Amino acid sequence: MKTLLDTWLVYSRAMKLNLKQPVWLVVMLIQPLYFLIFFAPLLNGLDGAPGFEAGAMETFVPGLIIMMALFGSTFVGFSLIAELRAGVIERMRVTPVSRAALLIGRTFATVTTTLFQALLLVVLAAPIGGLTIYWPGVFLMLGIIVLTSFMLGALSYGVAIVLKSEDTLAPVLNTFVQPIMLLSGIMLPMALAPAWLQNVADFNPFYYAVEAARSLFEGDMGANAIWQAAVYIGGLAIVLVWWATRKFARAVA
Repeated sequence: MKTLLDTWLVYSRAMKLNLKQPVWLVVMLIQPLYFLIFFAPLLNGLDGAPGFEAGAMETFVPGLIIMMALFGSTFVGFSLIAELRAGVIERMRVTPVSRAALLIGRTFATVTTTLFQALLLVVLAAPIGGLTIYWPGVFLMLGIIVLTSFMLGALSYGVAIVLKSEDTLAPVLNTFVQPIMLLSGIMLPMALAPAWLQNVADFNPFYYAVEAARSLFEGDMGANAIWQAAVYIGGLAIVLVWWATRKFARAVA
């Protein structure tokens, strides 16, 4: 019970800080909007083409949402390094707050902001790109977003607490994120890729997250990619959150 209360307190603090400085929320939304406005029109005329059977926007937007969760959650560790430098974490060490709550509360705040951005992007994609919204599928897709954001947020905080340097954290995260993005079919379906690249993508859990998001947008609730994403992303989330919690607890013990 104490851990739950402590998690709520840490979450509330993180959300208040986000609301006091909402500029970064806008910045994180601008990049997907750039793709929506300047890249999506290049897909006009691809409706029904291989990989775009459900429609160009219905294929592109789900991948865009996964990309937003990927980048928005992976780089939250920079804020933790700033708090380390300012002595905020050091002051928290002398309080009786649960060490796990210090990580989990922050991570839930990351999940909340990511969900808000995802919903806002879906709503904006309808008038801007002509997206047809299948709301039951969208709400189920948010479950994938929650798993993805929670896992990557915890991982980012865990890596940040270990490295304690923005100069080191940036290249490490970029090295991690770039191949994941390229091999997940976020920008274009992997069905368009050569066979060898598709085989490599099969080992990328985020490929299944993107495919599941697209299936849910289409209303295909029985697609294999949905349970595959739940198993792979869910299993990876358990392992990485466990690892990050241990690293965080040791660092602030």
